[in-house]
Amino acid sequence: MRILLAEDDTDTRQFVERGLGELSHDVISAANGEDALHYALTEDVDVIILDRMMPLLDGLSVLKRLRGGGVTTPVLMLTAVGRIEDRVDGLEAGADDYLIKPFAFSELAARIQALGRRASPASVATRLSAGGLEMELLGREVRREGKVVQLQPREFRLLEELMRNAGEFVTRTMLLERVWGFHFDPQTKIVETHMSRLRAKLNEGGRADAIETVRGVGYRIRST
Repeated sequence: MRILLAEDDTDTRQFVERGLGELSHDVISAANGEDALHYALTEDVDVIILDRMMPLLDGLSVLKRLRGGGVTTPVLMLTAVGRIEDRVDGLEAGADDYLIKPFAFSELAARIQALGRRASPASVATRLSAGGLEMELLGREVRREGKVVQLQPREFRLLEELMRNAGEFVTRTMLLERVWGFHFDPQTKIVETHMSRLRAKLNEGGRADAIETVRGVGYRIRST
């Protein structure tokens, strides 16, 4: 894989870069947020490793600009801050995974491999269809009744989980784990907030609600 490594600490950056090189990954390194943003926008990479605290532009700001610009490359954030609130901020901004320093390189490598597999074109379905919705996984495009629906990366992932499980309820806990990588309850309305935004976009123009909610059970795509 081709990996962008954005880390301002020289020792950490060189250690990770060397380890990834030994695993046959091609690594582009950046020591500050501005360089990281530039490389992320101009280079073709499979995964981005993004330190949260960097000079010139912090990692969270870099991430927000990338997602705001439509860049969907998987991002693993590194941080020395372990507070749940900080992890929630990063994941809500569009991070796909979080790793707290100090970390074991073996865990970092395993998480990168998982993100790389997620980003790679699947050997099976590249298009999903359910409840009058069409989703192109490679083109990251969603249509309802032929009309394109513009979604943010996290909204797209939410809808993808619902469409992959069409006809079945997907629980809040399942969504926290699969979409945000949480294996605990962050005690926030993160699922509900994003689900509300997704609904509003899918139902724009007075269309019938595309998502069914049953309190205490979960969410599913309505059948047409």
